[in-house]
Amino acid sequence: MSSTAKKILHEALALPEEDRVRLAEHLLDSVPRETAEMLERAWNEEALRRAEALADGETTAIDGEVALTRLENKLRALHRR
Repeated sequence: MSSTAKKILHEALALPEEDRVRLAEHLLDSVPRETAEMLERAWNEEALRRAEALADGETTAIDGEVALTRLENKLRALHRR
């Protein structure tokens, strides 16, 4: 990822949730349709894999807010490098 993209991502992560959602939607809309469909299939496959892992006891669930906070902290740490 370029330094410009990293800066934009860092700034985007600081936006309110509603703005981040709108920004993500606009970015996804800018991706060619074939790529968007491929991404959707990949996300669906990942969701099924995670649901199966949860049902099989291979993993445990955590609160969504906790997960997002952990992810944001990891992304911020990456951008400080």
